[in-house]
Amino acid sequence: MTRSELHMEKPKSKFMLMSIVLLGCLAAAFTALYFYSQSLITIEAPKKELGEKIIIQLPSGKSVFTYENLIVEEEGRLFYKGERNTLDLTGGTIVYEEWE
Repeated sequence: MTRSELHMEKPKSKFMLMSIVLLGCLAAAFTALYFYSQSLITIEAPKKELGEKIIIQLPSGKSVFTYENLIVEEEGRLFYKGERNTLDLTGGTIVYEEWE
């Protein structure tokens, strides 16, 4: 028998083709599950209760538009305490008024 005849008689294995297809399907399934799980995860900042909208009329005639829970009164002095700064609003009068 010649080499070409031996090659023709050898049964062809479909194991290699099936394993490649199965491996591709598993990779696609893991990729789909990864992106699906990432879409379920959402990180949201907690909502702060700021209170009513108020206007503080300063003695100089200027106005400060803020929320009620950001105003603190300590030792008879009125302070605005925001995230990054603190302002002294002593002498200002608080007006409960809706603003846009």
